[in-house]
Amino acid sequence: MAYDVFTADRALVEAVERHTAADTLDEVRAELAALGTSAGAAQVQEWGALANEYPPRLRTHDRYGHRIDRVEFHPAWHRMLGKGVSAGLTAAWTRPAGHVRRAAGFLVWTQVEAGTCCPLSMTHAAVPALRADPELAAEWEPLLTSTIYDQDLRPAASKAGALFGMGMTEKQGGSDVRTNTTGARPLAEAGTYALTGHKWFCSAPMSDGFLVLAQAPDGLTCFLVPRVLPDGTLNTFLIQRLKDKLGNRSNASAEVEFDGTWARRVGEEGRGVRTIIEMVAATRLDCALGSAGLMRQAVAQAVHHCAHREAFGGKLIDKPLMRNVLADLALESEAATALALRLAAAHDDGGEQELALLRLAVPAAKYWITKRCAPLAVEAAECLGGNGYVEESGLPRLVRESPLNSIWEGAGNVQALDVLRALRREPGALDACLTEIGRAHGADHRLDRAVKDLFTELAHLDGVEARARRLVERLALVLQGSLLVRYAPPAVADAFCASRLGGDRGAAFGTLPSGLDLASVVERARPVP
Repeated sequence: MAYDVFTADRALVEAVERHTAADTLDEVRAELAALGTSAGAAQVQEWGALANEYPPRLRTHDRYGHRIDRVEFHPAWHRMLGKGVSAGLTAAWTRPAGHVRRAAGFLVWTQVEAGTCCPLSMTHAAVPALRADPELAAEWEPLLTSTIYDQDLRPAASKAGALFGMGMTEKQGGSDVRTNTTGARPLAEAGTYALTGHKWFCSAPMSDGFLVLAQAPDGLTCFLVPRVLPDGTLNTFLIQRLKDKLGNRSNASAEVEFDGTWARRVGEEGRGVRTIIEMVAATRLDCALGSAGLMRQAVAQAVHHCAHREAFGGKLIDKPLMRNVLADLALESEAATALALRLAAAHDDGGEQELALLRLAVPAAKYWITKRCAPLAVEAAECLGGNGYVEESGLPRLVRESPLNSIWEGAGNVQALDVLRALRREPGALDACLTEIGRAHGADHRLDRAVKDLFTELAHLDGVEARARRLVERLALVLQGSLLVRYAPPAVADAFCASRLGGDRGAAFGTLPSGLDLASVVERARPVP
């Protein structure tokens, strides 16, 4: 079914309108509608299927036996990635309402094939980290924020656009990057080093440059590793193998080795985590946005199917039990969209209060939204019955993709512990979150009670680590509830508060309490071509 993926998503359209200034709104809406039309076109959907069906291949050597370490992709991958770049999905830092329009576009483009969103995310997120070194930022930022997709590997000075990847984790440490063993030896030229070691997981290995962590003389440090050196020769970047992943198969993820690899320092020695954390924070928000996009596509397919499928004497969408399931899925999807776009708007604002909000709300949103994605995708597939288990429906691809964002950029426990760290070290972050939540005070008694319960949790932080997930879940839910009470239609806000905050809900989707206007909730989620 060809349709405008953006315009058919009422919750997303309203979020964009809510967070975009009037003088740029028409431009942003037109841009996103054009991207939404592309995303819903049959040809582009076919590109997504082809890129997934024909995953990337690694060529370590050329025909003469020389090491080249190239990753080859199906042409459909390049077409999709090119459209993502030209749509500004790496250009948020340079345009009005850049983060909101880019977040909405990222959510839309995820619904074609999520694999291309990895290099788009890494490239977007590299910009704030590079700004730790004004000279490097001046050299690379125009390329990273370019809307030109230049796929050939050449020196940066001769390119019209560039992509970035990231290499942090190593096999002996994983998320504990302070145990990294990759070494960085200073060279004669100031700020340059030779790296030796490995990365167990390197994102987007076909990129023009990478931000990596390595141990310099004064401790763990962030480095920029260009794929091609200024003289045109390949840097030493040995791709040992590509990961054989559960989902995200169109995208390449690799294990790489450094052996005297030339690199430039980004930021100060010994402050690598602080430097690269700006990149990690941006990619964590993209994880939430990506999961919101996957959820929206799963809901759209489930509602569309049930609106046209007749069984047991009528349309499935009119059956009370199926309507309960669809409404429950729709609530989860809209809440994810509302929270993710609100956080994108905080980036655009850039004020002290908004940045403090991001410090606590981003890991909370990343934790909760990505956790809800997998069960939602499975339930949506079930709405199609046996057809949802068949590859041609597209649902199996969404199901395989759905756990990814909860694992990448720090799994659930890492996010929960990061929230605890912010609570203990940055009281301004909690104040900003509570201020945001408090804007809905008095609008719904169930939300008010949930906020009171959250206060109780926050007042007793002794031994909190074991119950950190519970605390972070509550925080994310009251943030979502506050947004929906203020901005969503009454039927949506009422159903969300009754089921997520009021406690009257079972463990499975489709257990919403009686007395709610579920028909309105489902109709709002229905994609109209």
